[in-house]
Amino acid sequence: MPTAQSILQHLGIRETNYGACAGGDWIHEQEGVVLVSVNPATNLPLARVIQATPAGYDAVVRRAQVTFLEWRERSAQKRSALVRDLSAVLREHQEPLGDLIALEVGKVRAEAHAEVQALLSICDLAAELAHRIHGATLPTDHPHHRLFEQWHPLGVVGVITAFDLPLAMWGWHALIAAVCGDTVVWNPSPLVPLCAIAVQHICNRVAADHDALGVLNLFIGAEENIDKAMLTDPRLPLICFAGSPQVGKRVAQHTGERLARALLTLSGNNAIVVHEDADLDLASRAITAAAIASAGQRFNSARRLIAHHRVKSALLERLLRAYADAHACLGDPLAEGTRVGPLAAPRHVEGFLAAVAQAKAEGGKVLIGGKIRSELGPNFVEPTIIEMPWQTPVVRREVAAPILYVVEYDTLDRAIALVNEVPGGFSAAIFTNSLSVSERFIGSSGCESSIARVNLGTSDSEVSHLLAGELGSAGDAWKHYMRRQTCAINSSGAPMHM
Repeated sequence: MPTAQSILQHLGIRETNYGACAGGDWIHEQEGVVLVSVNPATNLPLARVIQATPAGYDAVVRRAQVTFLEWRERSAQKRSALVRDLSAVLREHQEPLGDLIALEVGKVRAEAHAEVQALLSICDLAAELAHRIHGATLPTDHPHHRLFEQWHPLGVVGVITAFDLPLAMWGWHALIAAVCGDTVVWNPSPLVPLCAIAVQHICNRVAADHDALGVLNLFIGAEENIDKAMLTDPRLPLICFAGSPQVGKRVAQHTGERLARALLTLSGNNAIVVHEDADLDLASRAITAAAIASAGQRFNSARRLIAHHRVKSALLERLLRAYADAHACLGDPLAEGTRVGPLAAPRHVEGFLAAVAQAKAEGGKVLIGGKIRSELGPNFVEPTIIEMPWQTPVVRREVAAPILYVVEYDTLDRAIALVNEVPGGFSAAIFTNSLSVSERFIGSSGCESSIARVNLGTSDSEVSHLLAGELGSAGDAWKHYMRRQTCAINSSGAPMHM
């Protein structure tokens, strides 16, 4: 098992690091507030980060602006080459990057390495996407006139990412923005600054080889300064945000006030429906994975189970066995055989305990779990299943913890209503062997989630799927990072008469 020291040394993480990087240069600001990154399995410090001051942030954005003026003129082939070479160097560091995610986030090693693989996949997609940016020729009512659209780079794009997918979510925004001709300023979650610093070191190395320093930049600043900086900054025409709906509303408000764009990937109170004709073995495996992966903290984790009354008991029997096995595999996320790691922060443990207590007060019955496991470390909790009488207030409130609430239904219409009556559903799924039931679930009067799945868990994702829903399809996701221009050319030699 790799040690924390060996992982950090391999990726160039020092005992004290600077939190702002502009054009490949780390900005040395001794007066910045110190952020200590900790291992959530132990709460022991990993390294320190001197966060950027407002002056440091301004320097990062100014460098991104200057670089944009030249980068927007680069050909698609050269933009693609940068991302393709970045993929190659990231692949060289794939194992230590995955281990760093496990160390700093608390994901088990297999999940952490899968995230790095997702980042590599988005590199490949973005590199190919650079050659597919196109515009349509539009019909015109006038002879010898041509009407067409074209797409231009937008500017400096702000990317704000959450802790649950510290690298993949950055890749999904930053690399597509880069091949579109934009430059990027990245602000990562304060829970995972070392993951961002490690990737920025790699970006600097690759960008230097392509004379592209300043395309991908980093800003780690005090959380209370983010509103004053990125969200209200008129130099950033687009803010890409991944995180909670509560913060997402603030992002939308600030960007809306200055008529800028906001591209939001918000976590959800995601539901899985198990119909009476479902394959229960398949369903139980998928539900368990979706509910306990990353200790239930991912934006697409399953939080609600809506089970048909005829199969609920049989389904719960299978789930209780699976959860008992998972309880026996709690532990160090870097250790072999661990299936569930710690929560990312002590406040998440507090949220877990508060949610369990509230569920009990609202008539819920804890079927398994509900306890902390302090003998393993400060942030370990048991994956929990709670049977609820209905979708009470606690069920409607998203908690970053491995809690699965179970309610039952009798008709498909009722199941769909239960899925939709809780706001903020990013992903929803149904398990059924009926074509008509599945089509009803994903149809216009079915579930209202951004992503709908049949016989798959809410967290079973492909790169192109995660560019879907509110982010648009994988085929035209690039349009969010560019500005559309409609062009009209008159070659007739005569003025146009209305």
